[in-house]
Amino acid sequence: MGAYTDEHARKGLDAPLPPIECWANQFPHYRITIRIPEFTSVCPLTEQPDFGTVTITYVPRERCLELKSLKLYIHAYRQLGIFYENAINRILRDVVAACDPVECTVTGDFTPRGGISSLVEATYQAAHRTT
Repeated sequence: MGAYTDEHARKGLDAPLPPIECWANQFPHYRITIRIPEFTSVCPLTEQPDFGTVTITYVPRERCLELKSLKLYIHAYRQLGIFYENAINRILRDVVAACDPVECTVTGDFTPRGGISSLVEATYQAAHRTT
């Protein structure tokens, strides 16, 4: 097995993935939590699978995530070579781009490998706006 390179570190960050669709939110000031217990991606160097539970918690503004498109988006990671730290940050980036939430947190709780488990959390907080 070779050493990790900068190319490995960037792998998967810009790979094409299915779009995340949204629908018009009807209510203000509430929180949505989506739990995805069968997240899978692939190590960009060893190509061994990584498994974990991804949780997306957000406060919607004008749009809510459409779950079927989110499922297709998440399933596209199954063959994607990406570090799971990068996957969690990319999921956050893509969710924020799709629905422009008030706030959002994406957490990945990954299955232990070699006796080590990882919990990765990425958070977004929108700048205050009056509209």
